[in-house]
Amino acid sequence: MTMTGLSRRTFLGAAAGAGAATVLGTPSASAATTSAGCIAGATVYIGSYTTGATGHGLDVTTRTGPALNPVRTVPGITDTSWFGRSADGKTLYVTNEGDPAGYVSALNIADVTKPKLLNKVSSKGAAPTHLSVHSSGKYVLAANYGSGSVVVLPILPGGKLGAATDLVTHHADSGQAHAHQVVGDPTGRWVLAVDLGADSVYVYGFAAGKLSLHQQLKLPAGAGPRHLAFDRTGTFAYILQELRPEVTVASWDAAAGRLKALSVVPAVPPGSTGDLYPGEIILAKDGKLAYATVRGPNTLATFAVSGDSLQLVSTVSSGGNWPRHVALDPAENWFYVSNQRSGTVTWLPRDPATGLPGAAAGSLAVGSVNSVYFA
Repeated sequence: MTMTGLSRRTFLGAAAGAGAATVLGTPSASAATTSAGCIAGATVYIGSYTTGATGHGLDVTTRTGPALNPVRTVPGITDTSWFGRSADGKTLYVTNEGDPAGYVSALNIADVTKPKLLNKVSSKGAAPTHLSVHSSGKYVLAANYGSGSVVVLPILPGGKLGAATDLVTHHADSGQAHAHQVVGDPTGRWVLAVDLGADSVYVYGFAAGKLSLHQQLKLPAGAGPRHLAFDRTGTFAYILQELRPEVTVASWDAAAGRLKALSVVPAVPPGSTGDLYPGEIILAKDGKLAYATVRGPNTLATFAVSGDSLQLVSTVSSGGNWPRHVALDPAENWFYVSNQRSGTVTWLPRDPATGLPGAAAGSLAVGSVNSVYFA
């Protein structure tokens, strides 16, 4: 994190030891099926760092029950750190987190088990760490962490990406801007960019591939907002902070395109000390619970969700070191946590009655892992 004079890769400790994969005894999970009768989430993509690190870039694996099987690496895809999918489901988009020159790749996944590179284009910045496909299906938006910028890339016929149609750069009051996430709001009218270095969430109007600044919600200096997630109603946003182990609860007025910070909730139990760096926040489909990883104590935190309030109700071990990312499988029976420094993806059961995570039940070795995405 260059805010403290260290590179992002150095701070996050991307180099990880990759031991043998371990599968512990686990109960079987019920599988969600698609309308076509295929098992949802049977194919899993795993992203990892390759530059100065031990990862593979992009791996494909499958599940047997909850357990992840040995991976197959897709050649030539470096430093994969985030995933998105086209509206028709046939194209996968991934960030290639190069610094100083980052890229976004498009891959054909007509056969989800065999991604094939279509093309890659410049992200017009350094270290693109996050992307999303706009709800119009016409654009990919990516956040360049190293440059503190957001880029708009058009989706061409067949799924390839075109050259950027817009690029906006953030500016911090002190230090350097670091855009960490960019997402559309639930209505598709607005684009929100979370910037850790500027301690801000930017709200942009979006039309014809162009961004227009509408609001800059400034959080307290040193908060380090990293990612946000909207509640089920689309009227609240939960902003996870990396440099302070907290979640800012904000109201979202989609008609006006405005965020308003309401309260701050700790992401760790009282008295927690040492390194405390939250990583990812997600919500269950029913909107009743939110989950966040916290690096340092290496935990998965659970929050009860009630519109304008969150309450920390549980913390459990992630089963590894430096949990950067967490994903729920499509049936929401299992959590999959990417533990970057230990180089492991662990899976934790989700109690069907309470929604709370249990102890890690198994792991798969993937060096410098950062994220998991279900096909």
